[in-house]
Amino acid sequence: MCGIAGIISHRPTSEIRTKLEAAVNCLRHRGPESQGVWLNENNTVALGHRRLSIIDLSEAAAQPMRYAERYTIIHNGELYNYTEIRSTLQKQGYSFTTASDTEVIVAAYAAWGTACLEHFDGMFAFAIWDEKEKTLFAARDRFGEKPFFFSYDDDQLIFASEIKSLWTLGVEKEVNRSMIYNFLAIGYTGNPSDPQETFFNGVYKLPAASFLLYTFPDKKLETDKYWQIYPEINHSIAPSEAIEQFTHLFSESVKKRLRSDVPVGTSLSGGLDSSAVVAFCDDIQSSQYSHKCFTASFEGFEKDETQYAKAVASQYGLDHIFVTLSPLEIVPLMEKVMHHQEEPFGSASVLAQYKVYQTARQNNVTVLLDGQGADELLAGYHKYYKWYWQELFRNKKLKSSKELEAARALGVKENFLLKEKIAALFPDFAMALLQTRKAKQAFRHPDFDRDFAFINKRNLYYSVPASFDLNGALYFNSFTNGLEELLRLADRNSMAHGAEIRLPFLSHDLANFLFSLPPDLKIHEGWTKWILRKSVENKLPPTIVWRKDKTGFEPPQKEWMMLPEVQEAIMEGKKKLVDEKILSAEVLKKVKPHTAYAASGMDWKYWSASYIF
Repeated sequence: MCGIAGIISHRPTSEIRTKLEAAVNCLRHRGPESQGVWLNENNTVALGHRRLSIIDLSEAAAQPMRYAERYTIIHNGELYNYTEIRSTLQKQGYSFTTASDTEVIVAAYAAWGTACLEHFDGMFAFAIWDEKEKTLFAARDRFGEKPFFFSYDDDQLIFASEIKSLWTLGVEKEVNRSMIYNFLAIGYTGNPSDPQETFFNGVYKLPAASFLLYTFPDKKLETDKYWQIYPEINHSIAPSEAIEQFTHLFSESVKKRLRSDVPVGTSLSGGLDSSAVVAFCDDIQSSQYSHKCFTASFEGFEKDETQYAKAVASQYGLDHIFVTLSPLEIVPLMEKVMHHQEEPFGSASVLAQYKVYQTARQNNVTVLLDGQGADELLAGYHKYYKWYWQELFRNKKLKSSKELEAARALGVKENFLLKEKIAALFPDFAMALLQTRKAKQAFRHPDFDRDFAFINKRNLYYSVPASFDLNGALYFNSFTNGLEELLRLADRNSMAHGAEIRLPFLSHDLANFLFSLPPDLKIHEGWTKWILRKSVENKLPPTIVWRKDKTGFEPPQKEWMMLPEVQEAIMEGKKKLVDEKILSAEVLKKVKPHTAYAASGMDWKYWSASYIF
């Protein structure tokens, strides 16, 4: 929902409105319905908003929204528990003139200050100007589903939902070559040690689960985290009780995310996660649930999951809409997607996702529920096996648990050799060894310009979980490196079409619960996401619930990369990186097609990275 932008200036000018309107206009796709701008009396504060109406479609809920003749708020996102918070505030004497969640946010801030964030269940990025205290309070949701970028100097603080708005406000576009080095060398799109860093120098992002306070008179800017999981493992919980609690929490999360004044549908890839969302939606009576689902279909591709999606859609009687991509679309689609993404990405799956969200909007579905986050919170990727096995081995339980044999029986081929056993027993040594090895591999990357590699040799951001166990790996991917990139891709791809993505697995109550569970309820008898499978085993076909092969959301990227027009575009991208002295001229010999998740594949990354220059 929506796009926001703002200026806090210490040099008042009559041009502030014009500048802000240009910045907000860049976000038209995020809020195609209307635009609003508010300035304070002395032109030092300007707040702008592009509206996509989801909750309370009336004009009264338009933004920027004034409250109590003191506060002005601009808000992007949704507060799922706004009705419960509004009821609490009304009992404390607060009144409301709209039915919107935005008014609840600003009233909660008036009541509780920064502690209001502890009450919120939602995805959001908002900014509130307090005219009395001359302070700006801005915050971002716990997982980082909604974006907030900012830049500042002695003269001003500026912020926006997307980086392109900052360019219109005068920020000089200068690519952060250290981030390019890390993206191309190890696939990172963020810095685990500095979560404010972006691909552009002078442009910062407010980290997930953080707030920003900017006091106008003394130009003081500070950021702080307001939420973090500190799990205490409940080893005494019975599996049946855990399944019951999980089912309840997930059901409540789906129910809240179906709250809407516009039609809601679902993405349906055919995998367990999106299928589970569909199954739980069926249990909940929602007047806005459209029963429409959208599936990217790649006919003839060996990893196409259309048959699984069809089985689920048929079981629940859904209006099943298929999305296909023509080879002729790939190059122009890449240009559109990169315009909206602004930062590079590693595979063509992003193009398919873009088309799914576009198709949903074309079919009058404004809100889509999606299954993202389940793999990170519930141990869905095969890479998590080794973390669990290391934990069991270190505790001398691997043999008795029979987990290794169970996984092998399911066809899991993850290694667990001497080096994994040494890592289990000596994690600090293993961490240092990994970091050294990654640094050497990055520096010796055969395609890098040698000066580029030498300059960035000490700027590798490679990091590992703080604890060498399953929960440590899940926490790392959920909150340090991994999930935030997927959330960025989904936000930009959906908002490019004025559509909203809601993610039921990303309920903080559900996350708190999952991190309190012992690891054997996440990986059990060789099965990943065991507790989720058990919760839906009576709701979904066994071919979905107990499917052995793990297929990511993967399109036929290698075939697309063989197309002459795609090869030509990739080569042009590589030439640009050679001109920028990032790659050596050797990369211009030929394009090497590769699958979406090939560890050694580089040419798609090169193509993507070239767009940010």
